[in-house]
Amino acid sequence: MPQFLEHSGTSWKGQRLKHAQSPIDRIDPRVRVIVAFLFALVVVSSSRFSVLLAGLGTALLLAGLAHLNFKRTLRRVVAMDMFMIFLVIMLPFTTPGEALFTLAGIPASTEGMMHAFQIALKANAVVLCLLSLVGTMSATTLGHALARLHVPDKLVHLLLFTVRYLDVIGQEYKRMRRAMQARAFVLRSDRHTWCSIGYLVGMLLVRSLERSERIADAMKCRGYNGRFYLLDEMVLTRPDFVFIPLCTLVLGALTGLSFI
Repeated sequence: MPQFLEHSGTSWKGQRLKHAQSPIDRIDPRVRVIVAFLFALVVVSSSRFSVLLAGLGTALLLAGLAHLNFKRTLRRVVAMDMFMIFLVIMLPFTTPGEALFTLAGIPASTEGMMHAFQIALKANAVVLCLLSLVGTMSATTLGHALARLHVPDKLVHLLLFTVRYLDVIGQEYKRMRRAMQARAFVLRSDRHTWCSIGYLVGMLLVRSLERSERIADAMKCRGYNGRFYLLDEMVLTRPDFVFIPLCTLVLGALTGLSFI
């Protein structure tokens, strides 16, 4: 099970990476979730470059305070920006407006180019903010914070179960792949390979279903009635009373810039 969300989704080995403690880790998880949501709402709702640049600067500051690993964070942001490149290329040619230049007889509009850059700035700012505030807390802590914020129980349970058993399914996949390799299976671009991969995916789904049934039965034997009881108590501390006013000022300034 990944210790921190910023380590999930990279590789199974990446789940064992360490996260350096930072001032952000002392902030109440509920506050971090709310601030990340409000920041994303303010940045996405604005179309002024001054607000977007200020939001990106704020997200970079949060990334520094969170002590994010530079190479890992840069790799993730660049991976996302690869999709932004297609927007920058396509939007100028598909958005009507004043022609900026012409390529093969097709005009590229200034409005489309500006819109593409706005989307890229918004995406980078929001992703950096999420990695800094939400990505540095454990998945269990995030689930408990969402429950304390009265997010529907089914969504919280789905998150906790997914994170808990994602690694279990990954280990099952590794065992099946090793069994295939022990039988001299080699990936090729032929019919046999595609059929084998199809059987692998099908068996993985079947075994996941069987395991889920065993887990459900075991939980019912222990008195599970569809509800998780949260035993931790989240209390606001001194760092929270410093962080909340600062975030309020920053979000208020960004909102004010949107109307200037």
